Amino acid sequence: MRPLDPLSSIKFKLGVIIVAAVAVTVVVHSLGLRAELPLAMVGAVAAGVALAVVQVLARGMTSPLREMAAAARAMARGDYSRRVRATSRDEVGELARAFNAMAAELGETDRLRRDLVANVSHELRTPITALQAALENIVDGVEPTDPEALRAMLSQVERLGRLVEQLLDLSRLEAGVAPLEPMRFELEPLLDRVVEECAMRWRHAGGPNVTVDVHVEPRGLRVDGDPERVHQVVGNLLDNAIRHSPEGGRVTVAAVPLDDAGVRIDVADQGPGIAPEDRERVFERFYRADAARASQDGGTGLGLSIARWIVELHGGDIRVEANRPHGTRLVVALPRSDG
Repeated sequence: MRPLDPLSSIKFKLGVIIVAAVAVTVVVHSLGLRAELPLAMVGAVAAGVALAVVQVLARGMTSPLREMAAAARAMARGDYSRRVRATSRDEVGELARAFNAMAAELGETDRLRRDLVANVSHELRTPITALQAALENIVDGVEPTDPEALRAMLSQVERLGRLVEQLLDLSRLEAGVAPLEPMRFELEPLLDRVVEECAMRWRHAGGPNVTVDVHVEPRGLRVDGDPERVHQVVGNLLDNAIRHSPEGGRVTVAAVPLDDAGVRIDVADQGPGIAPEDRERVFERFYRADAARASQDGGTGLGLSIARWIVELHGGDIRVEANRPHGTRLVVALPRSDG
C-alpha cells in the first residue's frame, strides 16, 4: 500500500508528510498533558507516533529508488528482466517508468546482439566450411583442380563478400555515418542499369532463367534522392525477386508517379509469395520466410533490412504486397521532383 501515490508532486508529498507529523505530534502532546503524563514520556510517545505516521505515509516514495538500484546491479550482471514498480504519479514514478522502458530496450538490444552474433556465425560458417572441404579435396588429390571446382569456390567467396559488404552497410546505416547525397535524376536509366547488372550476376552464378521487364511511366520520370542508394535498394529487391522466381519466370520492375508528388517503384515476381504474417518480419535482419531455400541459394537475410533503412532515410516507405495471381510485390514510395 502506498497512500500518497495519487499525488502528482514529490514536493506536495513532503509537505503532506510534514503537516501530518506536526499534527500528530500536537495531538499526542495535548492528550498527554490532559492525562498529566510526564513531559518526557509525552515527548517520547509523540515522537514515536509521528515517526510511525511518517513511515506509513512515505511508504513508496523511496522504494522505487531502492528497486532501481537493485535492478541496475542486476543489469550490470546481464539480467535485463528486472522491473521497478511504478504506481506513483510523481517525479519518482516517472523515473521508474523511464527506467522500465530503458530496461526493456536494453533487453531487446541485447537479444538482437546475441541473435546477430549467432546468425553471422552461422552465415560465415556455411561458405567457409564449403571452401575448406573443396580445398582439402584438391590438396589431397580427391578432386582435380578443374574450372567447375574453382567456380564453386568462387561462388562461396562471393557469398562471403556479399555478407561482409551488407554487414558493413547495415552498420553504417544504423550508426548514421552513411549520409545521403541527394540529387535529381532520371529513374529509367538507373532501373535499366540495375536490371543489367543483376541479370549478369545471376547468369554468372547459374541462377534461374528469369525474364526481367522494366516499365516506367511517364518516360523521363525523375526522382529526388541518392542514386547510388536507390540503385542499392532496387538491386536488393531485384536479387530477392530473382532468387525466389521459378525457372522461366518473369520479374517486373515498374515505376509510376503518385498523387502526393511521390514515385512508386514496384518489383514483382511469380514466386511462392510471402504469407501475410511474414510480410513485416521479412525486413528484420536475417529473417527468412523460406529459411532453407534462402540459405541454400546464398541469401543472407540482410538485403530487405538494408533496403528499408535506405528508403526511410529518403523519407519514403517500403512494404510487401501479394502479386496476383501468385508471387510477391515489393512496393517502394520515394519523394519525386516536379522539375
